[in-house]
Amino acid sequence: MNRRNLLKSLGLSIGAAVISTEALAKLGENSYGYQIPANPLHKPMAKPITAITLGAGNRGTVYGNFAAKFPDQMKIVGVAEPVEFRNDLYAKTHSIPDEHRFDTWERVFDKPKFADAIIISTPDYMHYAPCMKALQMGYDILLEKPIAPTEKECRDILALAKKTGRIVAVCHVLRYAPYFVKMKELVAQGAIGEVISVQHFEPIEHTHMAHSYVRGNWYDSKATTPIILAKSCHDLDIVKWVINKQSKQIVAMGDLKWFRKENAPEGSTARCTDGCKVERECPYSAIKEYHERRTRNKVLDLPADKSKHSEVIMERLRTTNYGRCVYRMENDQPDHYITSIMFDDNVTASFSMEAFTSYHGRRTRVMGSMGDMVGDMKELVVTDFRTRESTKFIPQAEDVEGYKNSGHGGGDWLLVKDFVQAVSQQDPNLLTSTIDESIESHIMGFMAEESRKKGKVMPIKMQRV
Repeated sequence: MNRRNLLKSLGLSIGAAVISTEALAKLGENSYGYQIPANPLHKPMAKPITAITLGAGNRGTVYGNFAAKFPDQMKIVGVAEPVEFRNDLYAKTHSIPDEHRFDTWERVFDKPKFADAIIISTPDYMHYAPCMKALQMGYDILLEKPIAPTEKECRDILALAKKTGRIVAVCHVLRYAPYFVKMKELVAQGAIGEVISVQHFEPIEHTHMAHSYVRGNWYDSKATTPIILAKSCHDLDIVKWVINKQSKQIVAMGDLKWFRKENAPEGSTARCTDGCKVERECPYSAIKEYHERRTRNKVLDLPADKSKHSEVIMERLRTTNYGRCVYRMENDQPDHYITSIMFDDNVTASFSMEAFTSYHGRRTRVMGSMGDMVGDMKELVVTDFRTRESTKFIPQAEDVEGYKNSGHGGGDWLLVKDFVQAVSQQDPNLLTSTIDESIESHIMGFMAEESRKKGKVMPIKMQRV
């Protein structure tokens, strides 16, 4: 019996694992804390699976840290990373021999297949080519989202995965977060009757927007991917997954309003370090963010010796985009973006992605015929219209070590655990985010961006492979 059928037979939804009502630990009247027990389809492993990481940045490190924490389940045996500092650190962490260290992903495939799986955590525009090559060489793949920058490339990867029979797990990690697993379970069990509509909100948080989508790697949508995919294919995916309906059409609006040259304050300079007269009062000061608060500094590749951090941070702010004025970048990503979606059975959903918030953490409201649910990833409150009683569900999820408050609700390593088992057992049914399950939300994103640019309602057409 595959995982999906097993969960259905238990009267539960598909999730990262079974959440049994009996396992809930009662915290107070109508309030429950819960954890996800071990997946019953997991089996003891005779040996760990082996993997090669392409891209040793933030996401590659998150997945690699799983192997460091659980060496009996996964071993990293190779790395491709052009930044020498990151390559050295990753190789040291995982004891990777010199012959399996590479400066480009292409060099990995010059060698005969030497691992079970490939972890692709390269920049967005570098997902397609290594994924296609890995499939051709017989590797299973853990593929960071988005799948690829274009609809055609996404469909090409899906077609080749089907042809080769290899496993491609897309890192839609919210599907594995206990919070969303419980939300899906309750919807599937009819806790609020028939789903009528959904409101979903992602507050990016203003300094996160400046860090990633104004100064950071995704500032240029044409060189990477549109923000609706780079940041929010998670959100389109989780709405679709929770209600378990196929999308039919989508309309979107949004633009880049604030982070523009014409909004640069008088007295501002090209860099925060150039004697900017308004730097002390600017909410986007790179000096305050990276040097004084010491936040979001992983991208600066700081040395292990903390006594050198101040000097290195200031040098990075003088020489990289992270020190540039947010009003004087070449950025083009919208800083506010809204979409409306029609699903089967006339279920509607609205999604709003907003840069200008002081907080982060996804918020969701699901409206049903017999009740509703409201949540913010910390708690989920379900109200029954018939009894007028509310029940609060509080997920007890452990975030990834070193990446607290990731916004993924503990889903990162729960995904990797399922991926390891899927590769070990050669059974993709242990995953809920295989490429054939995850591609629809990408098509939704591509159509949303086309709608935003053309001012049209766009149909969502799924061509089954």
